[in-house]
Amino acid sequence: MKKRTLQEVLASLTLEEKASLLSGRDFWRTKPITEKGIPSMRMADGPHGVRREAPWAEKQNGGRSLPATCFPTESALACSWDTALCRRVGQALAQECVEQGVQVLLGPGVNIKRSPLCGRNFEYFSEDPLLAGKLAAAYIRGIEGWGVGTSLKHFALNNQENYRMRVSAEVDERTMRELYLKPFEIAVKEGRPGTVMASYNRVNGTHSTEHPVLLKKILREEWGFEGLVMTDWGALNDRVKAVRAGLDLEMPASGGETDRMIVQAVRQGRLREDEVDRCCLRVLHMVFHYLQAQHPTKRLSAKQKKALAKQAALESAVLMKNDGLLPLQEKDNIAVIGALANKMRFQGAGSSLVNAQGVSLLAAMRQNGRAYVNAAAGYHLNDPRPNDALERQALAYAKTANTVIYVMGLTEMFESEGYDRTHLRLPQNQVQLLEKLVKVNPNVAVVLIGGAPVEMPWLDSVRAVLYAGLGGEQVGAAVYDLLFGKENPSGKLAETWPLSLQDVPCAKYYPMGPRAVTHNEGIYVGYRYYDKAKKEVLFPFGYGLSYTKYTYSALECDLFPQEGGVMRVQFEVCNAGQREGSEIAQVYIGKRGSAVHRPVRTLAGFQRVHLKPGERQRVCIEIPWSEFAVWETASHSFAVENGAYEICVGANSREILLKEFVYPDGRLLEATDAESAHGPYGEFSGNDFPDEAFYAVHQREPVSNEPLLPGEYTMQTTLGEMRASRAARNLERLAVQVSLRAIRFSTNPAVNRKVCKTAVRDLPFKNLAFNMGGVLSFDRLEQMLRVCNHEAGWQEVVAPKKHRRR
Repeated sequence: MKKRTLQEVLASLTLEEKASLLSGRDFWRTKPITEKGIPSMRMADGPHGVRREAPWAEKQNGGRSLPATCFPTESALACSWDTALCRRVGQALAQECVEQGVQVLLGPGVNIKRSPLCGRNFEYFSEDPLLAGKLAAAYIRGIEGWGVGTSLKHFALNNQENYRMRVSAEVDERTMRELYLKPFEIAVKEGRPGTVMASYNRVNGTHSTEHPVLLKKILREEWGFEGLVMTDWGALNDRVKAVRAGLDLEMPASGGETDRMIVQAVRQGRLREDEVDRCCLRVLHMVFHYLQAQHPTKRLSAKQKKALAKQAALESAVLMKNDGLLPLQEKDNIAVIGALANKMRFQGAGSSLVNAQGVSLLAAMRQNGRAYVNAAAGYHLNDPRPNDALERQALAYAKTANTVIYVMGLTEMFESEGYDRTHLRLPQNQVQLLEKLVKVNPNVAVVLIGGAPVEMPWLDSVRAVLYAGLGGEQVGAAVYDLLFGKENPSGKLAETWPLSLQDVPCAKYYPMGPRAVTHNEGIYVGYRYYDKAKKEVLFPFGYGLSYTKYTYSALECDLFPQEGGVMRVQFEVCNAGQREGSEIAQVYIGKRGSAVHRPVRTLAGFQRVHLKPGERQRVCIEIPWSEFAVWETASHSFAVENGAYEICVGANSREILLKEFVYPDGRLLEATDAESAHGPYGEFSGNDFPDEAFYAVHQREPVSNEPLLPGEYTMQTTLGEMRASRAARNLERLAVQVSLRAIRFSTNPAVNRKVCKTAVRDLPFKNLAFNMGGVLSFDRLEQMLRVCNHEAGWQEVVAPKKHRRR
C-alpha cells in the first residue's frame, strides 16, 4: 500500500481506533480493524528456527508449536564467520515463515557477550561488535529479501538475564557507542530490518521502551531507521512516554488498558495526536508491507533444508585441540560415552525453543553403517550427582576400546533464557567420569556441547576436543563427519574462552541488581580486555584448528583513503597441508601512541577462504574509515586520530602473522585525564576497575541496590524486592503457580520451575496488570500496591474506596 493510501486509512480512523493499533490483538498478532480494511499480521519467535505457536500442533520441546527446521543457534553460527551462510540460513527461515503464515520473525539478537555467565548468550553472536553486526546484517538480508520481516533485538544493553525486567545498565557514553550499540548500527544500516525490538531493561536510568535518545536521536535520526519499534513481550513501562519516544507497538495484548491511557493523554493535552499518528503509520506500513509482499517461487525441499542445517553445523564446529588423534578411522574400535551422545542438546531453552527432531551422534553412526557400537550413558542429564552403576558400564567399554569419544557439556539446567549461570563449571558427574576415563584409556576425544564457554581444567588429559556448540538439529551428523574426517573443521571462536571465571573482565561487576548494573570495565570486554591486561586465556578470540595448515604472506595496504572511504588490505593465504579446507583470515587494527586509552587491537575485517591442498589465493578485505575511529566524548562524535596505525593480519586475535603501518589523515583528540592513555583505563593488569574510575567517565550519580522496605515500593519495584511484605510474598507464590501453567521453555519440568521462579522474582509490580491481558486493571493493582506498602488492608482491594493515585 502506498504512503498516500496509508494516510487515507489513517484519516479514516478515530482516536480510539488509532490507539488500538498500537498494542497487540493477542500474544502474536497485531490488531485488525476489519471495517476500515486493516488486517492482522502474525509474528513468531526466532532466531534459529520458526516457533509458530498453534493450539493444534504437537506438544513437543516444551510447548505447542509447528514443526520447523532448527539451525545452529547464533552462538554457534557465529563461529562460522560466514556471512553468505548466514544469509542462506535467513532465506530458509523466511521460507518456513511463509509456509506457516508468519510475517515477522523475532530475531536476530546482537547483544554483546559481556560475560559468559549470561544465560541467553546462545542467542547472541559475539563479544565483538563488528562480527556480530556483519553476521546479523547478512541474516537480516536473507529474511527480508524473501519479503518477511525481522526484529533486531534486544535494543539495548540487555546483557544479563537476572533482573532484566527492571535493572538499569549504567554505561559511559564511549563504551555504549563503540561496543554495545555498534552491532545494532551495522545491522540497521547494512541489513535494514523491518522492526527493532526495545529491551526490558533501563539504560542509564531510562527504560529502553521510552528512551528518546536511543529510539529517536540515535536509531532514527543518526542511523536512518525507518521501520517500526516494538516492545519485547511485557517490556512496556509508561505508554505515553513510549509513544513520545517513538515506540510504536506494544506486545502482547494488554486488554485495551494502555489504549485507554493513550486516548486519555491526548484528550488531556499530555500527548499530541500527531505523535500517535506517526506510530500508527509505521504500524500500518508494517502490516500492509509484509502481508502484501511477494515471495520467491523457488523453494528448498525438506531434504535441502536439512542439508543446509548440517552445512551450518559443519562450518560452526570448532576444533579446539588435536594432538593427532583426529580424524578417526572407520575401522577403529571406538567406545562412545556420554548421555549427550544419544540425547544431544542442539538448541537452547527459552522462547527460541523450536519443534524439531535432532540427529544424535549415535544415530549418525548408525546411519553411516556402524550399526553396533559400544555406547554407555555414563551420567544422568538431569541429576549432576555421579552414578556408580552408569560409570562402571562406561569404564568397562572404555577399557576395551582403542579410542573413546566422550560427549559432555552444559545441560538446560545450566543455561537458559530467564536466568544466568553462577559459575563456568561443567556438571560434576561429567567431569568426574572424564577423570576416570583418561586413567583407563589415554585416547579420549571430547565432543563439547553448550552455548557458552566453560572451564576446562582437564584439557591436558585428553587428546582432542571438538566444540559443537548448540549446532542445530543436524549437529550429530555434522560431528560424525568431522570426527571421521569426511569434513575438515573450519570454525573459529566468536568469543574468548577464559581460564576461569575470576579472569573475566566484569567478574566483580556481574551480575548486579536489582536496580542497577555498572559496566565498570568500559570498552574492555572479551579480547579487548585480555590482550590489554596481558592475561593468559584458554582459547583466544578467533581461534580454531584444522586438519590442514595455512600460511600467510605478501601483505599490501592501499594508500589511506579520505574520510568516508575504504582501505583495501591484500595478502595471500596458502593451504600448505594435504587436505581441502577453509581458513578464516582476520584483520585487526592497533593504534600506536594514542591520546586516549584503547584496546591493543580490534577486529576490522574478516574473510572465509576455501582452498584445495597447495592452492594459494589473494585475499582482499576492505576496511572502512569508520573502523579507525573512536568515540570522542568532548564532541559527542566518532573521530579518527592522526598518527600510526598497525594493520595486523592473522589466524586469531593472538596469532598475528603479518603487519604493516598506515598513517591516516586524522586529527588530535580531546580527552580528559580519565579518558587518556595514562589514566586508569589506559594501564591495568587485572579486572579491578574501581567505582571512582568508572564514575569519572560516567557522569551520573550512583544507583543504590540496597533492599527496599514496605512504604518504598512503586509500580516499578520487582516482586523479588518486595519480599519484606507478606502480601507481596503471597502474590509472588501465586504468580509462580500461574506462570508454571503458561511458560514452557523446556521439556524438563525442573528448568521450567527455575525459569518461572526467576521470572516472577524479577517481575516489576506493574507487569501483573500488563501480563494479565486486561483482567487486572491498573486501578486495582494500585490498591494492591498500597497493601504491600502496609498502607491499606486487603479489604480495600475487595471493596475499594476512592484514594489518591500514587
